Amino acid sequence: MKIIPIITAVLVTAFLYLLVFERDELLSFAQADAAEDPQSTTEASDVVTATAPDEADAESDSIRVYAVKSVAQQIDSAVILRGQTEAARMVQVRAETSGQVISEPLRKGTYVSNGQLLCHLDAGTRSASLAEAEARLAEAKARIPETQARVDEAMARLDEAKINDNAASKLSQGGFASETRVASAQASVRAAEAGVASAKSGLESTGAAIQSAEAAIAAVQKDIDRLQVTAPFEGLLETDTSELGSLLQPGGLCATVLQLDPIKLVGFVPETEVDRIEIGALSGARLAGGQEVQGRVTFLSRSADQTTRTFRVEIQVPNKDLSIRDGQTAEIIVSADGTKAHLLPQSALTLNDDGDLGVRTISGDGRAEFVALKLLRDTAKGVWVSGLPEKADVITIGQEYVVDGVAVTPTFEEPKE
Repeated sequence: MKIIPIITAVLVTAFLYLLVFERDELLSFAQADAAEDPQSTTEASDVVTATAPDEADAESDSIRVYAVKSVAQQIDSAVILRGQTEAARMVQVRAETSGQVISEPLRKGTYVSNGQLLCHLDAGTRSASLAEAEARLAEAKARIPETQARVDEAMARLDEAKINDNAASKLSQGGFASETRVASAQASVRAAEAGVASAKSGLESTGAAIQSAEAAIAAVQKDIDRLQVTAPFEGLLETDTSELGSLLQPGGLCATVLQLDPIKLVGFVPETEVDRIEIGALSGARLAGGQEVQGRVTFLSRSADQTTRTFRVEIQVPNKDLSIRDGQTAEIIVSADGTKAHLLPQSALTLNDDGDLGVRTISGDGRAEFVALKLLRDTAKGVWVSGLPEKADVITIGQEYVVDGVAVTPTFEEPKE
């Protein structure tokens, strides 16, 4: 058994005992030795003097932080949206009557002009129906002279009956005519009036027959006009037109037509940013393929989406070469009034006890102070914020360890470009 490790352990144990339990006696013994050695006392005094400033710093309330001297810059406060392209107009052209298609189909992608024939339907028996309605009209018009003559004849008989009634009444007053004659004359007047009413009724019936025939002609003619299904506006066919020989019923799809010039960019702006967008504002967009376009705001919804609480924004963009398609993803930027802002690292942002977003700055007397901010834009270099004065000393590291009124000792960093 080796005795040296045992002796070493005993000495270490004894030293620890003296250091912990007999510390006062050990220090008294050391000071007595120092009093006997003036040179050692001088060296100890130098050590105390050298360490005094460090102990003073440790006892100070000032907290060391890193900060940056930030100066406000003028930026274009644009509103950034995510959206997609949308055709200016898209219509599913459908048949309004039934019939078999007798025209050759046009293939999708064909450029059609306004009013161009898309689907032509077979007339069937509509020509015969038109001819029948025209014949009824001619027949009704032919009865007009006859019914008018009956009215004239009835009017003449009425005039004659009134003359006879007047004469009979006067003769009866002089005693030259009997009451029977007077009654007979009055009966003749009533019969003549009934004849006039009957003749006028026949004339009105003829007029009604004419109107009915004209309405039938107009209905058949309108149905014939619907046999030709045409393009409602200039654009591109998104689908083939109906195939030759297919049967279309009312509401049957003939073709789908898109108008892509101009085209719309559609985005949705949150309610916090909607007041910054105005009709006519200059806008730009970058499509998923890298193409960049420009236009102006033409529509801003007054009603929010019930689910997302966002407002629809439409931007009209020229598309002469039809290179922009319907439904492409787009990153939209809508210009707004410029503003002064500070570019700060995102790590400098913090929250106060009320949950407000902001930063801690250094006041003129060297104390920490919280300032609430409004976040304008997030970039790769940092965040643009407003709410600070023109120049501000912003704490970037250590802001989480201080509160308002605490003295700080800043170390300033170079601001970001």
